[in-house]
Amino acid sequence: MRVRKGSARRKVKRRLFREASGNVMGRHKLYRTVRETIIRARVFAWVHRKLKKRDMRKLWIIRITAAVRARGISYSVFIHGLDKAGVTLNRKMLSEIAIFEPQIFDELVEIAKKNANKPATTAA
Repeated sequence: MRVRKGSARRKVKRRLFREASGNVMGRHKLYRTVRETIIRARVFAWVHRKLKKRDMRKLWIIRITAAVRARGISYSVFIHGLDKAGVTLNRKMLSEIAIFEPQIFDELVEIAKKNANKPATTAA
């Protein structure tokens, strides 16, 4: 006896059409087009989840750069000085501190300025 896929097929189609709702024309009505649209949308979603992380890091760096330039130091010197001082704050936190806690950020800039000019210590 031949096995048909009635209810299972309907369930799959219903899920796909629900996911494609909001698209225009055949992209939400025609099964073949709906499948193509959803595959394309999922690929874009995956790529943009990766790009979002990159964009946020760029934004934090831009904010930190603006804050340290206003205090008379460059971004690279600031990060280098913090690294030498052993301050392990990530760029997201540095950006937040620069915006919401300017006094603390001033202290961080002073720490960076002091430690940026120290000679490198070689651990041997």
